[in-house]
Amino acid sequence: MTNRWIRLSGFSLAICVLAALFAEKALAAVLKQETIAAFDHYVEVTEARMAADRKYGRFLVLDTLPEDERTKTYSSVQQGEVYIAPLRTLDDGQKIKIPSGAIHHWVGVVFIPKATISRVVDVVTDYSDQAKFYNPDIQSSKLLEQTGDDSKIYFRLYSKSIVTVVYNANFDARNIRVDETRLESRACSTRIAEVANPGRPDEHEYAVGNDHGYLWRLNDYWRMQEKDDGNVQIEAVELSRGVPLEFAWLVGSLADSLPRKTLARLLNATRHAVLGETNPK
Repeated sequence: MTNRWIRLSGFSLAICVLAALFAEKALAAVLKQETIAAFDHYVEVTEARMAADRKYGRFLVLDTLPEDERTKTYSSVQQGEVYIAPLRTLDDGQKIKIPSGAIHHWVGVVFIPKATISRVVDVVTDYSDQAKFYNPDIQSSKLLEQTGDDSKIYFRLYSKSIVTVVYNANFDARNIRVDETRLESRACSTRIAEVANPGRPDEHEYAVGNDHGYLWRLNDYWRMQEKDDGNVQIEAVELSRGVPLEFAWLVGSLADSLPRKTLARLLNATRHAVLGETNPK
């Protein structure tokens, strides 16, 4: 179910901007096995932290904040603000190195008045109609297979900044009912292929992992909780190519502003969809 909200994060868009401005250096990148292994380790440690948060009553990221900040933030979210923050998973207090790659890890929370988990699930599991709520970010989608709470889904993803990027992407999704008031849903990419010349007669895919390197992996983790009516959280972990050192200052500034706008748009679209409102894109 998480997949209906998948779209490129601000950091990935920043990489796209980098490619446009410094095309000669950014034309091609190859996903290496050591990069994949490092990303998988980062995900393993991140998911262990998520399990601990759930066990010890920190279901939403807001629950991890100091008491005064937590109270104020819950109040602002309930008044319509969207909470967004960068995250970084550490392994025994140490940064996890990603050779030839970069991790982009963000979280956002939105309040949806009077939203029950069942209502959210009804909206987000309509896999055949994703574009109605999230166009143009999701151009099309298809439920490929479903067994109980497990789904395999295809998405045609689109993003436009200075450059236009289109992907054919497959995800495995799973819904996990924690209890009567809490539900988790996770979607992990199994294949992401960048599309060359999208929409043209000569459209074709780049070889997977041998492309511009804007987006190689994407995991989305959603948490829904019927607390003070209803809160929805998304935590996204992405893998892209590494950033050349001489351009790090530029991408760093873009990567701080763009994901905030992207996640805010994403979560607001979710709120409008659950409430049955027209989404002002």
